[in-house]
Amino acid sequence: MIPRTLFSAEHELFRDQAKRFIATEIMPHHGDWEHEGQVPRSAWHKAGAAGLLCTEVPEEYGGGGGDFLFGVIMVEEMARAGATGPTFYLHSEIVSPYLVHFGTDAQKQKWLPRMATGEVVVALGMTEPSGGSDVAAMRTNAIRDGDDYVINGQKVFITAGHSADLIVLACKTDPKAGARGVSLILVETDRPGFQRGRKLEKIGCKGQDTSELFFADMRVPVANLLGQEGKGFYQLMKELPQERLVQAIRAIASSEAALEWTLDYTIQRKMFGQTLADFQNTQFKLAEMKAELTMQRVFVDRCIELHLKGELDAVDAAMVKLVSTELQGRVMDQCLQFFGGWGYMWEYPIARAFVDARLGRIGGGSVEVMKQIIARSMMPDNAKRRAS
Repeated sequence: MIPRTLFSAEHELFRDQAKRFIATEIMPHHGDWEHEGQVPRSAWHKAGAAGLLCTEVPEEYGGGGGDFLFGVIMVEEMARAGATGPTFYLHSEIVSPYLVHFGTDAQKQKWLPRMATGEVVVALGMTEPSGGSDVAAMRTNAIRDGDDYVINGQKVFITAGHSADLIVLACKTDPKAGARGVSLILVETDRPGFQRGRKLEKIGCKGQDTSELFFADMRVPVANLLGQEGKGFYQLMKELPQERLVQAIRAIASSEAALEWTLDYTIQRKMFGQTLADFQNTQFKLAEMKAELTMQRVFVDRCIELHLKGELDAVDAAMVKLVSTELQGRVMDQCLQFFGGWGYMWEYPIARAFVDARLGRIGGGSVEVMKQIIARSMMPDNAKRRAS
């Protein structure tokens, strides 16, 4: 077993704390949340009180003041448990960095402390019905009118959209300027003109609320602009490597857990006078998955190291997300097969993990977009620019 060297003793103490919280406060209720299609606010409050939210946010803004590894641990342990309902990873590791890196002091003081306690839940409003992964093609617009922006448009597939109190909304402040016309605006969901659509029914991640969002002449103060007007596309591109790394971390952790479940099952499952694990085919398949996951774990950990030093670029992030989520799909499929008919039953964790995994190849940029990013970097002119 190749040892992991990323984490200190302090990190491992935090991991123990996260495991206990997930075992006592998340998993006993997760089935109910999947049925209801939403996680109650009380779970967020408990996570905040336990110090598990916004662990990388500076202490002066109410966060944990830790490094990215504390977030990595929380993402890993939630993924290993199959706890896909609470969107803590989105809240803490994907959305909060936008406020930390681009927010004014007033914006940080207003929102980050309440995000850390779970009082405020946030979402990221990017995807549109006609745009998909093409951020520059978005149609939601925010037109300046005095001291306000007037926002019109719609978003779809917004994770935590039904429960969010605050949305980091990507929209066009200059509809004619393409990517250079994109800005990010903080949108409170209690404003007139905002409306949530239906909670979308997904094949997986059923405890996670996902919604359509509509904006009709919604007025938002110019003071809610996050960063500079017209710099939204740059801000998104700057934060996407961490989002894609988080997706890779989730993928590898859940795949490792699935392999452990499968090994335990095959050792106990009796068939033709022996256990399923006694068959050579079973052993070979388990060995292949173990080898591939070990190789991928080393790659993911190396990317985490690079990110800690600020050296993980968009291409590396695309590569790690691409190969991690595609491997996750293969592992889940093979593991479910070993469970036979029981693997098709929703009561078994492998069934949930199988359908939950399918999102990985879509969310945070589809695998096709990842391939396009990688391919472009390989072309002579782009490769030179990347090297410089």
